[in-house]
Order: sequence, then structure tokens, then C-alpha cells
Amino acid sequence: MIVSSTNPGELLEFPMELHSSESTALSANALQYFQQGMAELQNGNAALAVSALSHTVAMAPAFADGRVFLGIAHSLSCEIYPAIDQLEKATELAPDSFIAQYALSQLYFKLRVVEKGYERAKSALQCVTNIEQRKMLTQLLREEKTRERNGIARPSFNKPFSRSSLWIAGGGLCAAVLAILLHLH
Repeated sequence: MIVSSTNPGELLEFPMELHSSESTALSANALQYFQQGMAELQNGNAALAVSALSHTVAMAPAFADGRVFLGIAHSLSCEIYPAIDQLEKATELAPDSFIAQYALSQLYFKLRVVEKGYERAKSALQCVTNIEQRKMLTQLLREEKTRERNGIARPSFNKPFSRSSLWIAGGGLCAAVLAILLHLH
């Protein structure tokens, strides 16, 4: 249960269902912004949720759950790089947090960064604490396998270019620049 207080500096204990692996104590202001951000997310107002949750993270930078939901709000607002940054920071702050690992895995799969998605899914599997979490992860992986089966394979760009291909590309670029310069004179 949340203890309400009018003292802005007083620390409040977070409810058990939203705890990460460690106990999190927040200032009353940070908790108020977090609750406001969560309400805005539930109402579908991602931009307002980003604003409120940004205040939470500014007041409590080590609050992993705040960063998770800020990342989710950013992703719903189509702000992909801030979403990735917040979710990755959340996984650094709470590496045993299923929701942080799961949300980042889901985002990577949506962005078709499949290798990183599977890495995070594997990390999420190590954080599973109940059957519901296992079902969520299984469903996410099943959807991804279906997408892979039905979609067009995308290159991963994880291999460096060979020296010969770099020489050929560099030679072609030099020839193009030289042709442009000769044409201008």
C-alpha cells in the first residue's frame, strides 16, 4: 500500500507488485509523477506520460521501473532512440527485472533487430518468476518466429566489409569525385 504524505522530501515505499529485485524508495514528488505517468499511459496519452515519467527519472535516476515505463512511453510516441536508451539503462540498473528485459526484447523485435531481441529474451527468461511471465515471453518468441517464417530475411550488417570491397568502393568514389570535378571545370 502507498502511504500518502504532504511532505515533499519524505520517502515512500512502493507497492510490492511493482517492486524490482530491490526495494525502491521514492520521494513523494517522484512517486506522484510516476503515478501520473502511469495513468497517462493507461489513458493512451504517451506524450503526457513521457513528460511525467521524465520528471520521475530526473528526481530518481536509479528507479529502474520509472525508466522502463518512460522507455515504453517513448516507444509509443515513436521516439525510438530515447526508448532504447531508457530501456537499456533500466536493464543496467536492474538486470534481474523481467519487465525491463522483456520490454527491450519486444522493442528490438518490433524494430527487426532480431539478434539483440533474442539476447534480451534470453536475459528475460533468466528473470522469470511466475507462469504468467513465462507465457508472455513464450508468446513474444512465437510471434517473432512467425514473423521470421513469413517475412523477408533482412541483413544483420554484423560482418565487417572485406578489404577488397573497401578498395573497390573507394576507387569508385574517387572516380565519381574526379568526374564531377572535371565536369565542373
